[in-house]
Amino acid sequence: MTIKDTAEEWEVRATATPFVGNKTSVRTDDVVMPGGSVVRRDYQVHPGSVAVLALDDLGRVLVIRQYRHPVRHKLWEIPAGLLDVPGENPLHAAQRELYEEAHVKAEDWRVLADVFTTPGGCDEAVRIFLARDLSEAEGQRFEVEDEEADMELSRVPVDELVRGVLAGELHNNCLVVGVLSLIAAREGDGLDALRPAEAPWPARPFEA
Repeated sequence: MTIKDTAEEWEVRATATPFVGNKTSVRTDDVVMPGGSVVRRDYQVHPGSVAVLALDDLGRVLVIRQYRHPVRHKLWEIPAGLLDVPGENPLHAAQRELYEEAHVKAEDWRVLADVFTTPGGCDEAVRIFLARDLSEAEGQRFEVEDEEADMELSRVPVDELVRGVLAGELHNNCLVVGVLSLIAAREGDGLDALRPAEAPWPARPFEA
């Protein structure tokens, strides 16, 4: 048997959007269950995101330390950001985020993993890229603000990140999935066998 997620949509009898925020909203759906009952489900509607595991020639990952107010933590993360434009090419968004948050560009891009971050309460889909052949970006640095103005930037060996994940010291979803996917890919068919950067993404369709 092939283990594979499949798209499916149960009947929705009624829907409402009780809250609309700056970047996300909350939707309430009355969903018909298999037995015929109708159950209300509330969830966050999210535009989707991209994240970048940028790996340098010394085997280090570019990470950022940033304050995240909902969890009251400063988290070590990989560069990431929203898909601000509907239908935006996720590779272009990832290249933009790597430039804006780290002032770095990459020549080799692959898809590491596609994930739903919290499918029980949010429809956010994230594509995590592997970026290699890194170099400093040209031109002026992107002007950051708010939480990003307090960010720290570092390059950390992959083994140290794996240790931190398994020790319960690193918690960011994209960092955890990205680092462990990197190790799995290395031990499997190799990084060059990963999906191409423009691979289809049914969760957030885009034009190449």
